[in-house]
Amino acid sequence: MTKQQPSLDGFVPRRPGGTIGESQQITQRPVNRELPLTPQRPVGQAVPSHGLKPSTGQIRSREDLDESLKGINLDGDNPETGKKDRKKKKGSSRKKKIIIWSIVALLLIALGIGGYLVFKAFGATGQIFKGNPLDIIQNQPLKADANGRSNVLIFGTSEDDPGHDGAALTDSIMILSLDQTKKNAFMISVPRDLYVKYDGQACAEGYQGKINSLYQCYAGEDEKNEADGAAALQKKVGEIFGMDIQYYAHLNYTAVRDLVDAVGGVDVTIQSEDPRGILDRNFDWRCNYQCYYVNYKNGEKVHLDGEHALALARARNAAGGYGLPNANFDREKNQQMIIKALREKAVSAGTLANISAVSKLIDALGNNLRTNFQTKEIRTLMDLANSIKSENIQSVSLVDEKEPQVDTGSVGGASIVKPIAGLYDYSGIQAYVAKALTANDITKEGAKVVVLNGSGVAGKAQEVADSLTKLGFTITAVDNAPSEVSKTEVYQIGDGMTASKDKLASLYGVTVQTSTPPATVADGTNFVVIVGPTAAN
Repeated sequence: MTKQQPSLDGFVPRRPGGTIGESQQITQRPVNRELPLTPQRPVGQAVPSHGLKPSTGQIRSREDLDESLKGINLDGDNPETGKKDRKKKKGSSRKKKIIIWSIVALLLIALGIGGYLVFKAFGATGQIFKGNPLDIIQNQPLKADANGRSNVLIFGTSEDDPGHDGAALTDSIMILSLDQTKKNAFMISVPRDLYVKYDGQACAEGYQGKINSLYQCYAGEDEKNEADGAAALQKKVGEIFGMDIQYYAHLNYTAVRDLVDAVGGVDVTIQSEDPRGILDRNFDWRCNYQCYYVNYKNGEKVHLDGEHALALARARNAAGGYGLPNANFDREKNQQMIIKALREKAVSAGTLANISAVSKLIDALGNNLRTNFQTKEIRTLMDLANSIKSENIQSVSLVDEKEPQVDTGSVGGASIVKPIAGLYDYSGIQAYVAKALTANDITKEGAKVVVLNGSGVAGKAQEVADSLTKLGFTITAVDNAPSEVSKTEVYQIGDGMTASKDKLASLYGVTVQTSTPPATVADGTNFVVIVGPTAAN
């Protein structure tokens, strides 16, 4: 069945069955070029819904023509509501398209930058870390010692500093100890002049010498055996401090400079024993001796770029300077101060949101850092960097005024650093560091304890003393009791020390007595433990 074609106002359709190009007879309507007046439409008569008046074969008045034209929905108006048809809003639609494509473009740019950074990070990862770069998606916990701490040996050399004598010497050595659970960190600087044995290796100085030569001795002058040098230094530092050091990080001379510049500089507060501050003339050549390159007032908060941060980290009172009376020890403090400021700036929101800064950080690390961290441990490191707060990063000083562990000396006419306990005797250093790293209420109280053997079993008091030392107590004397006791007794001299008192009472299942102990002890003693035959270690 053939459908009848509808008529369209103003057009005459082809005959049914007609084909394109077929001659069709069209009736030509006479055109009256004069526009006669048209009678008024009766009141109330409706205009056809399509807006045009029925065709009568002639064009009517201008008013009717205009009225008819108004009825055509050129702008997409709904004739019933008078509102715009959303489907026809070309201007609005175009605006939306512009907005959408702008967002897409921004996303593509972001993805491009992100991809670029990922590409750079993958390249740097291959240079810095061990293992497959794709392992970065893993989140493997760091290796830890018996106390749950991950210890990193950080050391710096200057082979990339042209003309630097002894470029492979490790003039900066530091331990970073991290606790993944407690979210804290400790920094311990290792004196570069600490005199040590080289463990059977014949180095330039012989079989013993300063620790800053140990890496070079095992790695070689050109550092072809970098891993061997790092392993030897790890082992020796671990021996000195009584620590299991699982990782190392080897930085080049320019690492500090490039990293500080990458984050836009760091802010530090100058701290010196000299009220004038710090002045070191060793770097004045950088400004053609027209300035004091390292010259800061005490207590002054200063903004350091990479070059000035590096200069301050190396300053140690050159001729004509002041403010660093402890030489290398003061330099170590400033190095730790700069590292903390750098870490805080690097993990700040402003830096992480800065594409250029992140890119420069990746370059600085990729070009200047070597380590034995595995790629699959990177995410754990990043999490720790973000979660450990600055106030939970503490420094442990071997030259603390209250408990100094090292002092200077001389061997063969050369100035060295040695343990106070004696050359090659690191027992004092180990106990001091262990107490600092395992700080708790007991170690904070620092109770001094005398242990007396009343068990009748030889060596029993020493066993108990060793156990208490590991718990953080300070043992000042171990001796025999005036007489044997059937069970362990604990006496407190003086007041306070609540944590220590409760711990001793719990350990031995006794009530701590406040009466005078049955033995005379030195002034300053807080507790006396008389060991019975059943005392547990």
